[in-house]
Amino acid sequence: MKKLSFLLLAVIFLAGNAWSQTAPTFKYEIGGKIEKMTLTDAGVLLVNGSSGLSGIRPGASSPHFSFAEYGKIKEEEMELVPLSPYIILTQGGASQIPGTIFANSKRTVIDVITGEKVFVTEENGWKQIAQLKIFLPENKVVVVGNREKREEEVLAVGIYDLASGKQEGFAKLDPNIGKVRSGAAIPMSSGAPFLLQNQVFVPTTKWVICANVKDGGIIWQNEIKNVTSMIADNTGNEIYGFEERSNGDTRIHKFGKDGRELWDKERKIKGSITRFQILPQGLAIVSDVFKGGSSLVSQIGGSGESKIAFLDANNGEDLWEKAPKTKGYVQHFYVMEDGILFGIAEGGINKIKFDGTPLFKKPIDTGANIHTMATTPQGMIYITDTDANIINLTTGDSKWKKGIQYKKATAVTSAYDAAKGRYLISTGEEILAIDENTGDLSTLAKFKFDGKESPYTMGVRSSGIYLASDQNMMLLNSEGKENYHVFHKAPGQSTFAKVALGALSVASAAVSAAAASQSTYSYYIGEYNSADAMRAKNNAAAAESFANIASVSYGEMTKRFKATMATANDQFILTDLSDGVGLVKVNKDSGKTEKEIILKDKKPVYEVDDIEGYLYYLSGNGVISAFDLKK
Repeated sequence: MKKLSFLLLAVIFLAGNAWSQTAPTFKYEIGGKIEKMTLTDAGVLLVNGSSGLSGIRPGASSPHFSFAEYGKIKEEEMELVPLSPYIILTQGGASQIPGTIFANSKRTVIDVITGEKVFVTEENGWKQIAQLKIFLPENKVVVVGNREKREEEVLAVGIYDLASGKQEGFAKLDPNIGKVRSGAAIPMSSGAPFLLQNQVFVPTTKWVICANVKDGGIIWQNEIKNVTSMIADNTGNEIYGFEERSNGDTRIHKFGKDGRELWDKERKIKGSITRFQILPQGLAIVSDVFKGGSSLVSQIGGSGESKIAFLDANNGEDLWEKAPKTKGYVQHFYVMEDGILFGIAEGGINKIKFDGTPLFKKPIDTGANIHTMATTPQGMIYITDTDANIINLTTGDSKWKKGIQYKKATAVTSAYDAAKGRYLISTGEEILAIDENTGDLSTLAKFKFDGKESPYTMGVRSSGIYLASDQNMMLLNSEGKENYHVFHKAPGQSTFAKVALGALSVASAAVSAAAASQSTYSYYIGEYNSADAMRAKNNAAAAESFANIASVSYGEMTKRFKATMATANDQFILTDLSDGVGLVKVNKDSGKTEKEIILKDKKPVYEVDDIEGYLYYLSGNGVISAFDLKK
């Protein structure tokens, strides 16, 4: 649940023609104490708390569904599956079966668009669950756990179709069930299952076992233990299993689709693997090593660095005599035709050939926090907190010897002006323009935001260059002249809160999820483009993938991801109004206030669906009010 100040906020002096709205378009009596509101990728608002779980569809006069039978639902009991209509509920206490390492939990998969339970563990003969994983675009859920007492609580795997809810496969995974033995001899789930066509691979503490999806028959089991996750190559014939160790390190195992081990021994990797790419030349691996230790506290507070390795896929041997030094964590990682390009969060960019030799004459020194690495006609542009430059990706030579230096701002943002053929960088005090064809640099405009803020969003609109922060909005013409600037102090917000919250930018749930799916595992560098163009591209790609899933709910999601944002031309702003605290709707092109929404709450809690154009506001104990932002 977001605070209102989490949006890209701004305020203007209220125009006389703005009209106020105090009565909501819809009001929902949920009841009980509401713990959290969550807008899903599917556009359904989930409400959890002491009265269970409810769902609200945009424009509906009443909740779409309400499940009170679960009792109080905590935030940590909910798992939203990205880019899907599914939510997984996990409830239950400690394990009741000796020797098991997982919770005695019940799991429920709910389709938030249809409002139906598509899978319930206890209704399908499961006593407790070790793993539940949804596979897309297969639209299947694979469950690993112990069956009920009448089946001797045997470890088993089940495969279910999420469109119909029907079981498609089932297999018992313990051939020695019923025999007298110690708890240590009982196999337990060690990690996530992996679905590959008509086979499912299940890792356990004793072996990896493969079962037929259709008839449940065991095809094979090997001697590889304690695998936590798996992936396959493009052919589906070779599988890589990752074993996460208690000391924070990782071991990689490789076996065939037939279960045969393909490496003489596992490959030991220092640290936790964050990127793994199967290439024709070998296996590219990035792992993070936390010097403070393997505990969560040490990882948060301690220093560390990333390690980059390149292995022979045939035998797991290291192909590089000497790995490149990172001196920090890898923030960007791209595979190119001639090698691997990477950027370090603490500063620095380098490129190496697949044989391990450097491609650049020397590593490129940059400022910390590399916001952007993208290709342009002049080379690769990078933008950090304190500098920017264009780099020749063949030699590593810089366009400008000393680069573009600027004082560190609370936020640095950039945009692409296609009409003028230029890249724009906001340093917090000025806008720099870089000609995409010549690389010529100039200062387009100098500006000052009020409230000690800097813009953290910038876009090129037909009306001009738009910049915004929490409390400021500004529009410049193509020559850098100011068309308007509006500012208003947010009610009851401290300077500390402004700094803390100003670093966050919020997009629609659909857009943010689509972007997230591209971030960590996008290994190919793209062309520099505008945020709106990137968002449209990501949403179109998501909609295309949905079209391959035979489901009514995915049909609805396809429509949503193809839709134009209802609030694309407006900014919503928290401020003091004459009748109390509320929101103003400000037009990005004119800077005029078009609407006021009176909330009378100094710390309102809400969610905004900027695709459908609805504001959901926690207006009372167990009550949610919805305002139509399009009117």
